[in-house]
Amino acid sequence: MVRIILGVIGGFIGWMMLFIGIEKIISALWPAFGVNQKAFEEAIKNGGQFTADTTMLLTQLVFGTIVSVMAGAIAALIAGETSKAPLFAGILLLLMGIAKAAMSWQYVPVWYHVVFTAMLLPLAFLGGRLINNN
Repeated sequence: MVRIILGVIGGFIGWMMLFIGIEKIISALWPAFGVNQKAFEEAIKNGGQFTADTTMLLTQLVFGTIVSVMAGAIAALIAGETSKAPLFAGILLLLMGIAKAAMSWQYVPVWYHVVFTAMLLPLAFLGGRLINNN
């Protein structure tokens, strides 16, 4: 049970670290992405205008997909099992995704909120199932 809890926590923290890390790397390699991210963060923090760029949103969906699968794999590796830890890590990610969507609802198109939030749980679970803990 303790390993499952640690797996859930590890998968969730791993997702956060990987997502933020990839955002930073992409921002450094692609300055327009970084400018867009800063404008988004400022709009969230201070209110104000922000127009989402579809290319940037699709980029986030791509690396969000990869990171979600990796989070489920991390949860499974730590827990030593491939079902419960990735599932509960995915549930935590889903709750975080809902909170993020609520905070940024007015700034980002509905299709992005739906796709990003809906993919978190199943992809984390898939990541866990890809691990062979035998």
